[in-house]
Amino acid sequence: MKYAYYNSCSLRATGKEYSHSLRRVFDLLGLELQEPKNWVCCGSTLAHNASVLLADTLPLKNLAEIQNMGLNEVIVPCTACYNRFKVAQAEDKSDLRLKHEIENIIGHKFEQPVAVTHPLEMLSNDENLAKLKSLVKRDLSHLKVVSYYGCLLVRPHKETGFRDNPEYPVTMDNILGAVGIKTLDWSHKVECCGGSLSITRPDAVLKLTSRILDDARAVGAAAISVPCTFCQLNLDLRQDDLKALGKTYDLPIFYFTELIALALGVPEKELMLDKHFVEGEKLLVKA
Repeated sequence: MKYAYYNSCSLRATGKEYSHSLRRVFDLLGLELQEPKNWVCCGSTLAHNASVLLADTLPLKNLAEIQNMGLNEVIVPCTACYNRFKVAQAEDKSDLRLKHEIENIIGHKFEQPVAVTHPLEMLSNDENLAKLKSLVKRDLSHLKVVSYYGCLLVRPHKETGFRDNPEYPVTMDNILGAVGIKTLDWSHKVECCGGSLSITRPDAVLKLTSRILDDARAVGAAAISVPCTFCQLNLDLRQDDLKALGKTYDLPIFYFTELIALALGVPEKELMLDKHFVEGEKLLVKA
């Protein structure tokens, strides 16, 4: 099966290991990904603060390119991009004036919408869960992990429509469980890490990330699994800053696709785990 793949800005830089591990997992499942040739930035960082028209035009331009490829479903790994694509579709649908203006700008009419799918949604269907179980080659049952979804994937739920409970999602937990990784119950699954305030309010970010890390440690987690490039970088990088405040965690922050790939037998050296600030390879060795 072939799907469009929005390999966005962050997936080519700070989150390149996320994209790489996702591609390896999809390859093992026999799911083909094809990038649009003329993709543009979705504008998630700045556009929505500048102009509704710009913020909605950029994602819809990408979706038009995908339909021009002859495809009608796109896998969007970046949570911020996923959120912007979904919100743009919702606003385009609810505002006819905006819809016509955007159609004129991008030179494309959507006779039917493009399905915007997060990898968690794709991997959690019954068929893919069964395939994942059958492909497991490495026992990682000794790992104790908490699944951190962040705020942009599940909210606003009316717009994103993420296929899970927005207050207590379990999709990632179910997928990791399918490949033999134990996930723990905790209270900070969807709390904001403050990613958008990283430059303007680092003090607020440290407070938010420390709460998340504190709760993960309190329930006995040895690592955190994430589906978002901004959350991964924030929770990973900020641990060094928190040491200056007397808080030491040493909690590795893995992309959920890295953990899946490891369970499916992909060698650690292929997954660029050395890009992470907090070293996690030692956890992978069963005592």
